[in-house]
Amino acid sequence: MSLAVSEAKNPKSFNAFVKNHPLGTVHQLWEWGEFQAKSANRDQFWALQLEENGSITGTALVIRQRLPFGKNWLYCPRGPLLDYSKKEHVQALFSHIQSLAKKENSLFFRWDPPLTSLEEGKQAITQTQSRPAHAHYQPESTLIVDLTPSEEEILAQMKSKGRYNIKVAQKHGVTITESHDIEAFYSLFKETTSRDDFSGHPLTYYQNMVKATGARLFLAMYENKPIAGAIVTYFNKTATYYYGASSDQNRNVMAPYLLHWHIMQDAKNQGYTEYDLFGIAPENAKNHPWQGVTSFKLKFGGTRINYIDAQEIVYQPLWFWIMKIVKKLRR
Repeated sequence: MSLAVSEAKNPKSFNAFVKNHPLGTVHQLWEWGEFQAKSANRDQFWALQLEENGSITGTALVIRQRLPFGKNWLYCPRGPLLDYSKKEHVQALFSHIQSLAKKENSLFFRWDPPLTSLEEGKQAITQTQSRPAHAHYQPESTLIVDLTPSEEEILAQMKSKGRYNIKVAQKHGVTITESHDIEAFYSLFKETTSRDDFSGHPLTYYQNMVKATGARLFLAMYENKPIAGAIVTYFNKTATYYYGASSDQNRNVMAPYLLHWHIMQDAKNQGYTEYDLFGIAPENAKNHPWQGVTSFKLKFGGTRINYIDAQEIVYQPLWFWIMKIVKKLRR
């Protein structure tokens, strides 16, 4: 057996592995790295591939994130992708990431295990000597709606309030359109962040995302004005509701419900088999910041999926501790 880790040179073969891997998501595609490298405080990515006897058996898209004082950390969103039951594969890939971190003088490496099995996760975490991350970007839990049944059956598995609110929007004359007007979405998004007290990204972030990944924007229109919007990514057979926004006005017409129903119908007609509502509060979580949006998403039915917690491997403990203090002081 001959194992080797290197930087991928061919985006097509790298992406082909990601798309065919059972744990693959949009976050591990080459284009996601290009998009992230243009974002604030992120300036470079590496598409690493593990080869066994000349064949790709694992990949890791790793993004460098800048920190104060010229420091940085490395991040692998919903990856690496490999067979976690093969200890030598895990060791080879994570050893290479450690070498990369040393070369880049990175404080730590954070990864979101693409695993839902607690037993498999424990094995991977133990082998990599990871510990729970002090923060995370990817959701701990998500909600997947099966799009393979008929539309009537998809509606039937929703909560009654969800079906009712879809009808309310239809009766008010809300319409849904696909759009390229990212500025209109961003205007709604600023309303949403202000209302719900969370931070977002600058306009260019969403423009770059749509351009790099082929994500699509849908707007809900009422009286010729956009009052809700959603950016949706597509990977293999899954359509994912990645970002959403809604106006403070005309909330009584329930536009977001019809918006998501339209996206589900469109995805189903395009041959997608799952709609990922991307992010709900963990079960039994008290005062979770996603509690409100979770209540909304649960009305569409679906199946809850729980991921292993984000993990970190710290390479420079002193600087890691200093950065955590700086982060707290800036809040």
